[in-house]
Amino acid sequence: MQANESATQKLPLQGALGRLLGNLKGDRWIWLIVILLSVLSLLAVYSSTGTLAYKQGKANESYLVKHMAMILGGIALMYISHKLDYRYYAGISKILMVVTIPLLLYTLIFGNHVNDASRWIAIPGTGLTFQTSDLAKLALITYLARTLSRKQENIKDVKQSFIPIMGSVCVVFILIALANLSTALMLFGVSILLLIIGRISIKQIAVVCAAGMILLSGVIFLGPRRKTYVSRIHTFMHPELANKDKSFQSDHSKIAIATGGVFGKGPGNSTERNYLPHPYSDFIYATIIEEYGLVGGFALVGVYLFLLYRCIKIVTKAPKAFGALLAAGLSFSLTIQAFANMAVAVGLGPVTGVPLPLVSMGGTSILFTSVAFGIILSVSRDIDEPRKVVVGEIRTVSQ
Repeated sequence: MQANESATQKLPLQGALGRLLGNLKGDRWIWLIVILLSVLSLLAVYSSTGTLAYKQGKANESYLVKHMAMILGGIALMYISHKLDYRYYAGISKILMVVTIPLLLYTLIFGNHVNDASRWIAIPGTGLTFQTSDLAKLALITYLARTLSRKQENIKDVKQSFIPIMGSVCVVFILIALANLSTALMLFGVSILLLIIGRISIKQIAVVCAAGMILLSGVIFLGPRRKTYVSRIHTFMHPELANKDKSFQSDHSKIAIATGGVFGKGPGNSTERNYLPHPYSDFIYATIIEEYGLVGGFALVGVYLFLLYRCIKIVTKAPKAFGALLAAGLSFSLTIQAFANMAVAVGLGPVTGVPLPLVSMGGTSILFTSVAFGIILSVSRDIDEPRKVVVGEIRTVSQ
């Protein structure tokens, strides 16, 4: 009797779990990757925020609870965005671009200044900040995917196709680069990849690259953060000549990686987290290697590579050009950002403020990354689910 009663009690739980899993559409491997990265993020952030909590006189658990709330909120946004047909994002992209450019301008003029950079807008009454470049990445990628897919018939036309595309890329690039050069460069690189996939001619792509180089030179040598950019490049190129204060972050990141060994010191046993300025965001990969060793570091690299592989499969199977370009742009953006963060941690690039997607502690970064995952899942859902043909009714949805 007791065995039958316990089995009866388990049935509703199993049924609820089955319904929940049944509502998760799209590539199941990507859902698994999201869960793995979220769990690793909770462990790494909880381990690396001890010093920050001590300095601010807060309990370490308070940061864990806040971070967990952001991850759960991100998963909720991912679920919502993956249930929406990806073709509706074509129309949403126009609204996003109209909103994004004024927001970027407002951020440069009135945003919160941290380390001579104005990247955040304070949300009144919440105590939270909003990084507009996260919205700009999503807006530009969706807009480029829409424009390239709609103008395939006259893609070589300079006036109708090339100028609108080049203008959107260059405007967003310069507005982000003035405060956040690393993010702007990565977004510019993703845009060039989309132009190549979208069959823009090599000559026109060369013009875009030349315009980007001119804007980049102006930002580095004439922009408001020119001293910071030149200093970081000089420190990276000539670490032996750099002031120790300038190379402090990269030095302790290398120490963390070197002392981690093959299998690491174990979860929660990092010591360099007490010295690194941002062990929970910019240098969280160094903290992960120190605690989980090279095995953990290479495993994380493998997760992001596998993510890219799954996304490329989605791109090749997408029935519409817009879906393929959308999935390609978002997946390139996520993986390039991930490898840029890890490259900085291991000393393969100058210090930047780029977080590790879905792992680093953050607010808007986690939320917009989750939306990007949701859109990719929406494209994959369109591949997995056979279309239902309604007799006597023809529905047209914009490409």
